[in-house]
Order: sequence, then C-alpha cells, then structure tokens
Amino acid sequence: MKSLVILISGRGSNMQQLLDAKLPASAITVISNNPAAAGLEAARLRQIQTVVVDHRAYPDRATFDAALAEKIDACQPDLVALAGFMRILGDSFVNRYQHRLINIHPSLLPAFSGLNTHARALQEGVKIHGCTVHFVTSQLDHGPIIIQAAVPVLPEDTTETLAARVLQQEHLIYPQAVRWFLEDRVMLSDGCVNIRAAAIENHVLYSPRLDQ
Repeated sequence: MKSLVILISGRGSNMQQLLDAKLPASAITVISNNPAAAGLEAARLRQIQTVVVDHRAYPDRATFDAALAEKIDACQPDLVALAGFMRILGDSFVNRYQHRLINIHPSLLPAFSGLNTHARALQEGVKIHGCTVHFVTSQLDHGPIIIQAAVPVLPEDTTETLAARVLQQEHLIYPQAVRWFLEDRVMLSDGCVNIRAAAIENHVLYSPRLDQ
C-alpha cells in the first residue's frame, strides 16, 4: 500500500472527504502552513498525524519550500495531495514531486485558472462550470487532468450557490482520483492521463436543455 500526504491551509473540507473515504493508504499525514487551520483539528479527531510548517517563520518562498519538503520527505509519501493549500509552490518544489503531486481546482481547467473562479464564471456567462483534479506542474493550475466534474450554471446562481454546487462534486471526485492513484490505475503518458479500467460514458450535459 502507498502512503499519502495532504497539504491544507484552512478548514480542509476536501481533506476531510479524503480521510473519510477509507482510502487504501498505508499511512496518511496532514501538513499545514497555518497553525490555526481548522483542518488540523479535524485530522487529529480522526487520529491522523499532523505537522505544521508555518510559512511566516521563513524569510522567502524558497526557504519555506525547502522546510516543507523536508517534512514531506520524512513521511516518504507516494502521493502529495493539495487540498486547499493556499501557497504558491516554487518550480524546484514542484519538480521534486513531479508525477506525484496533485491538486483540485474549482473550475473546468484550463478555463478560469487562479482565484475567484466562480465569480469569473458568472461574469463570463458560461453555462457549464465545474472542478478538476490534475497533476501539478510549474504552470499555475495547469497539468495533466485526472478527472473533471461539470455542473450547470443556473440563471439565479450567485457565487455562493455555484461554489456550493461545485464543492459537492469536488468532494466526490478528489477521493476517487486519489484512490485511483493509490491503486496504480493512473497512467500518465505524453502529458495525458488514462485511468486503467475506468468507464467513460458517452453522454452530453446541455445547459440550458435542448427543446424537446
């Protein structure tokens, strides 16, 4: 069985879904850059080992990245999952964990990388929005896509209601993506991901629906 490290900065709702998913992991450690992160207590209540590397204790990003990598390496993880980790990681850090560092992003990448994805989706008038689990590369919010989930954008949506609908899907697809990785089902070739023995359904989501 493989080991997993989860990085968080706040409440860790995606982290909690991972911890509750009964993943086939030999060990799980939660690491946060924020000593006050609510997710730390949630992990401890589940008897999960936690570590804090406070970014404010380091003079620059490179020094923090090095300290964080030292704590991660002590866990000997097969996979590092970003779950609401609100620090931009440097290229050397990303390259250190190449092909074993994944993230979940609240948009259908490559659309709406960066922050404020739901507000931007509403401003642009898109009819379908969603979330993406992907391998992390040095380009922010880019990298080979493992799984995506799409939801309709409703006429009455606010950023809050749209975010809530997307978050429901995040809680479903992130544990699935991590499980696939831990089960050696994620195949990465030429910058694209295939999932061994995964079903691909041939259907279309229309938003708005076609007239019947």
